[in-house]
Amino acid sequence: MTFTPAEVLRDRGIAATAQRLAVLRAVANSPHITAEGVVAFAQADIGAISRQAVYDALGVLVNKGLIRRIQPVGSPALYEDRVADNHHHVICRICGVVADVDCAVGSTPCLRAADDMGYEIDEAEVAYWGRCPTCQAEGRTTTVLDTPSSRRQNQRRTRPEELHPTHTAKPEEISRAI
Repeated sequence: MTFTPAEVLRDRGIAATAQRLAVLRAVANSPHITAEGVVAFAQADIGAISRQAVYDALGVLVNKGLIRRIQPVGSPALYEDRVADNHHHVICRICGVVADVDCAVGSTPCLRAADDMGYEIDEAEVAYWGRCPTCQAEGRTTTVLDTPSSRRQNQRRTRPEELHPTHTAKPEEISRAI
């Protein structure tokens, strides 16, 4: 049985407002989207919606487990709707594009820490850093003076869509259906 987004919201005790549904559509159609990207999508989708309404909806949807918030080092918060598994992310040091990466072996190998220090671990957050295929193909590299930690701190100075227009669709180009 398939549930509509409105039914999913109501099932979690969340009022199914036009704003929340627009935020869900934005995240579903553009994984690893920033809050500002959600604002742009939602405004194109339903017209008038305030930034505050978007941030409020993002907070509610994260708290209820319908979307996930990640924040790679040096990056603004990103939102995705892949919440039912313990996956990780690969991030391009050059352009900042983010992609999902499944666990390497088994369903939860990263949950076995060398020393759990008495914690009951139920989630791991792993980020792999490197150069995406597009940056490799275009010969984009870092300089010798650009260390890994400084790259992470400064990596979001250029937005990914400025380097790779195909990585981020414009809101008006994205289907309104989930």
